Amino acid sequence: MSSIHVTNVKDASGNAALVTESGGVKTDKLTGITTAGSISVVGEGNSTTTNLQQGLCKGWALTDFAAAQNDDSFNVSAYTDYAAGYGQLSWNNDFSNAHYAVAQACSGSATNPNAIPGSNGNSSKGTAAIRINTMDSSNDDPRADMIDYAEFGTVAMGDLA
Repeated sequence: MSSIHVTNVKDASGNAALVTESGGVKTDKLTGITTAGSISVVGEGNSTTTNLQQGLCKGWALTDFAAAQNDDSFNVSAYTDYAAGYGQLSWNNDFSNAHYAVAQACSGSATNPNAIPGSNGNSSKGTAAIRINTMDSSNDDPRADMIDYAEFGTVAMGDLA
């Protein structure tokens, strides 16, 4: 078997990739050959593959309801504060449909430790935005006590448009 040993690789347009000493590749762009938006990655046991794009988080935010802002985020263009415990995240890049998966968590406080995250049901989840809320579960009806908790996390997984 023949071997080619290189450090730098350039395509016809001059775009470069770097082959590192440890066998890694450094590049600014990965594109599938058969389908540009599809790259298969071999799984941990070397017997299965997974689609790289399907396994990536498409958007997330750490929202501070009390300060009416996102402390940090990815693919989120804005947080809109509607009322105590009610808000909305708007996506930079829209989802292809409203059937994306969302995971949420929030931390309570010393005075209100019973935090419940929510997203106001399926009607509030659209391709461009999702409504989010925080409730205090210590009441008989938590919806009656919406509270601005300081840490509310949202993670979204699905297909981007």
